[in-house]
Amino acid sequence: MNATTGEEIQTTCVIAGGGPAGMMLGFLLARAGVEVVVLEKHADFLRDFRGDTIHPSTLDLMHELGLLPEFLKLPHQELCYISAVIGKTSVQIGDLTHLPTQCRFIALMPQWDFLNFLAKQGARYPAFDLRMKAEVTDLIEQDGRFVGVRARTPSGELAITAALVVGADGRHSTVRERAGLVVDDFGAPMDILWMRLSRQPGDAGEPLMRIGAGKMLGMLDRGDFLQCAFVIPKGAADEVRQRGLETFRADIVELAPLLKDRVAQLQSWDDIKLLTVKVDRLREWYRPGLLCIGDAAHAMSPIGGVGINLAIQDAVAAANRLADPLRTGQAGVEVLADVQRRRMFPTRVTQRMQLVAQNKLLCRVLSSRELPTPPLPMRLINRFPLLQRIPGRVVGLGFRPEHIATPDVGGAATT
Repeated sequence: MNATTGEEIQTTCVIAGGGPAGMMLGFLLARAGVEVVVLEKHADFLRDFRGDTIHPSTLDLMHELGLLPEFLKLPHQELCYISAVIGKTSVQIGDLTHLPTQCRFIALMPQWDFLNFLAKQGARYPAFDLRMKAEVTDLIEQDGRFVGVRARTPSGELAITAALVVGADGRHSTVRERAGLVVDDFGAPMDILWMRLSRQPGDAGEPLMRIGAGKMLGMLDRGDFLQCAFVIPKGAADEVRQRGLETFRADIVELAPLLKDRVAQLQSWDDIKLLTVKVDRLREWYRPGLLCIGDAAHAMSPIGGVGINLAIQDAVAAANRLADPLRTGQAGVEVLADVQRRRMFPTRVTQRMQLVAQNKLLCRVLSSRELPTPPLPMRLINRFPLLQRIPGRVVGLGFRPEHIATPDVGGAATT
């Protein structure tokens, strides 16, 4: 594992992608004594992410690993309730304060802090090897089985052979494309324009979502700024830009008048990033010697902010099932199929709920020019607080939350 970059090296598991799924899987395998190399194409994790939410299910995993107190020392904000303004009506539709978890809130934390934390924990184990600026470009196949990857690095090509290749390289996965895995695209009626605006003391307690006539705006309190997501019809970004920045600012103020004195901070379209929304899923997540997890296996809608946490659950399930086979030999196709079977149910159900929300609510809002009113289910949930615990559980815990079953046998160095 310690060969110089540019040479051919050998390990037990090579993971393409240093996002939440790849970093969590790499850390857990190394902790269980499995040699692993994680390849991340960027030089660091300091990039703007759209979903910086760490849900109670993930915070429970930090507790099971004995890392929760240290993790919560990182700067974060806590979201206990999910609320919205629909038309002129305020509704509260989610309550996380009654969850049977260690933390009854969503932690709003920059994803780079989360990934750096996992990298630091993984680095305590001699079996963990994280290589930055290493972009996977191709797979190595031999006798009908994938046996490694080729990566581009500043020092030249790096070839890594391994008993298992894991694709955790996101919704535009090179691994799944090179492996020829079939993707079913379920469509999405919207894209998102993402931006930052400064936060003021009076912003505390602002609703998570504001929905108006043909417009939607999400706002997350990030301490010294508001993380804002303006929802637009699919493919409408050019049209929005053509209408002009001043019109776009006015659309934001129409939904959230409190931002009137701040929208001028959007000085050019460079301050506004486009997130192209996709919802898709692999029919099969594996081939002999290869497995995909996280967004590489199933791109999620941003509805509920659950994509990161679903990817982390994939990683835990994969580590639980793969650690022993990888320590004793190759992980056969039946083992990889077990991982997909374990995670397919929560993936299907979550995507189904997102698609219903997209097609029943978002499409209607984005195509209408009338001020909306909360649908009956939301009015009932808002009226009866006990019902708010159901969406809180779905968002906070999801379906089939995983638990750490891998041992700590990797000989971690003390910090």
